[in-house]
Parts: sequence; structure tokens; C-alpha cells
Amino acid sequence: MAGESSPRDPESGPRAPEGRPRDLRGLIAFSWLWVSAPLAYGVYELVRKATQLFTG
Repeated sequence: MAGESSPRDPESGPRAPEGRPRDLRGLIAFSWLWVSAPLAYGVYELVRKATQLFTG
């Protein structure tokens, strides 16, 4: 068991083949865009339709 990292070890995350921690910033940015773009469009449509509803 020597040399194995425990599940709570912060260094036990995903690693590149060389043993360095992977750089996941691009994936994280893409994921935020994937979720926030449709969310922003939905909020825009909600405000637009609510405006129509209350202003006639």
C-alpha cells in the first residue's frame, strides 16, 4: 500500500501520462459555455415574454 494515494489526497486527481496534473481549464471553460449559453437564451426569452404579458 506504500505509494498509493488515499481518496482524500488532493494529489490523486486526473494525471497526464507523464505524471503531472492535467490542465483541465479548457474543458471547464467549454462546460460553462455549454450550460450558460442555453441558460442565458432561456432567461432572455423569459424576460421578453413576461414583458409582452404585462405590457399587453
